[in-house]
Amino acid sequence: MSPRDFSAEVLVVRLDLMRDLLDDLDAVGVLTVERLQNDRIARRATERILTQLVDLAADINTHAATSLGGLRPTEYRQSFDDAARAGLIRQDLADALKASVGMRNVLIHEYVATDLEMVAAAVPLARRNYAAYVRSVATWLQARG
Repeated sequence: MSPRDFSAEVLVVRLDLMRDLLDDLDAVGVLTVERLQNDRIARRATERILTQLVDLAADINTHAATSLGGLRPTEYRQSFDDAARAGLIRQDLADALKASVGMRNVLIHEYVATDLEMVAAAVPLARRNYAAYVRSVATWLQARG
C-alpha cells in the first residue's frame, strides 16, 4: 500500500473480511493432524484462511502506520510492531501475532514440507489472537470517532 491519507474505511473493510475468515475457520471445525492429512479441502481452506488473516492484518498495520505515523513497515513482522506503536494493538499482542508471519510464509512459499502438526497448533492461536486483533483495532477506530 502506498502512503496516503488515513481511511477508516480501509480498516473497516479488512476487519469485516477478517471476521468472516474467523467465522469460516470456526465452521471448518476441529482440526487435528489426522483430519488435515485426510481432508484436503479442510486443509486447503485452513491454510488459505491462516494466510489471509496475516495478509489483511499486515495491510491494516501498514495503512495505519504509514498514513498516521509516517512509519514504513518493510516486512510483515515489523508491521505488527508499528501497529503497536500507532496504538492499534498492545505490544504483547503484536509479539504473539508476529509468529503467524512465519507460518504464512511457509504456507505461501512452501519453503519446506508443511508440518501439519504446526498447522493444527496454529489454528487455536489464530482464532484467539486474530479475534483479539480485530477487537482491538475496532475499539481503536471507535475511539478515533
